[in-house]
Order: sequence, then C-alpha cells, then structure tokens
Amino acid sequence: MTVHIQKPRALIFDWDNTLVDTWPTIHEALRQTFNAMDLEPWTLAETRQRVRKSMRESFPELFGSRWIKARDIFYNAYERVHLTSLIPCDGANEGLAELAESDLYLGVVSNKTGRFLRSEARHLGWDRYFGRLVGAGDSAKDKPAPDPVIHVLEGSGIKVGLDVWMIGDAGVDMEIAHLTGLMPVLVKDSEPDPKEFAVHRPFHQVANIYELVRYIREF
Repeated sequence: MTVHIQKPRALIFDWDNTLVDTWPTIHEALRQTFNAMDLEPWTLAETRQRVRKSMRESFPELFGSRWIKARDIFYNAYERVHLTSLIPCDGANEGLAELAESDLYLGVVSNKTGRFLRSEARHLGWDRYFGRLVGAGDSAKDKPAPDPVIHVLEGSGIKVGLDVWMIGDAGVDMEIAHLTGLMPVLVKDSEPDPKEFAVHRPFHQVANIYELVRYIREF
C-alpha cells in the first residue's frame, strides 16, 4: 500500500535512542537491578532487544510481586549516572536547533519516567525546543496507548492526523503512531528487524535526525 506523506504540522519524538543514546545507562541500571534481585543480568544486546515497554508495564512481568522493590533499585541506580552519560544521537543537536526555528510544533512522548525525561532535556538545553515532554506516568496509560499523544498535543491547537509525525527507533513508536492515526517515521541507520515492524510498519525511514530535517525541507 502506497501512503501519501503529508507535510507535517507537528513532530512528536521518542527520546531514548532516537534523540539521546542511553543504552549504556539503561543497561547499567538494569544490571544493578538484576544483581540486587538475584537474577541473571541481561547482556547489552539483550537490553537493546528487550527494553520497549514502560516500567509500570515491564517490571511486573520481570519481577512479579517484587517489582516495586526492583523499581526503586533501578531509579536509584539510574539517577546516579544518567545525566553524566548523556550522548546526543547523530544529528540531534543540529537537527533540533533547526526544527525549533520552523513553525512546526515539537513534542516528546517517551516511556522513560517523566521526571528523568525532563531533567535530561534541561541538562542538554533542549527543553526550550519542545511544547511538551510526556514521559511514563504522566498520562493515564503509557505508550503505545494513545493517551500520551493526546497529552503532548494538548494546548497546541493541533489534532491527531497524518500531518503529525511520530518519530522513533522502535516498534512501540510505530505502534502508537498507527493506533492514533499519526505518520510513523522510523529512525534507524540499518535495515529494521522485520519481526518488530511486521504489524505496525513505518511509512518512512531516516538514518538520523539531521536526515529527517533534510527530508522535511523537501516539503
């Protein structure tokens, strides 16, 4: 099926590993959590493959009735290291600065806990670029439920539609785009795993954020 890609009015970004490379930080916090819970830690490759859902969805599956204890261990570990190890993804600094000069509405919908998301944006000086940054726990339900998209667009005067692009690196980002009627745009510099994107496929793919900016210029 061929989809006509509309000129965007708004861009909604995922955060982790779309704008900021946080895999090493997430992996280290999970490693400490698994060790404290007497479980075998994942490898970095397993972390990259398995981390998709928000904590309130994934931790009960991983730790059962002990998930609250595991959550607190993870939070403490993550908070110790996350700001000092932030690495912007390729093209993100330059791309966001240019997009902020346009008339596009910019927002973030992430499954990272909201307070961590906003502290990282402030640390990078990126918070000024976004109308709203919505993280896990900020809405009644987390991504891929539609609630965070409704939240991030609140007050912007922009309604959900194909002129709102959802930009992310994972299947869950494409899923929320399909569920809410947004344009799903994948950020990945390699061929995507067909299993992850079999049901909710991207309508366009770019290698990084600056390539996204160049693509938007064509409109």
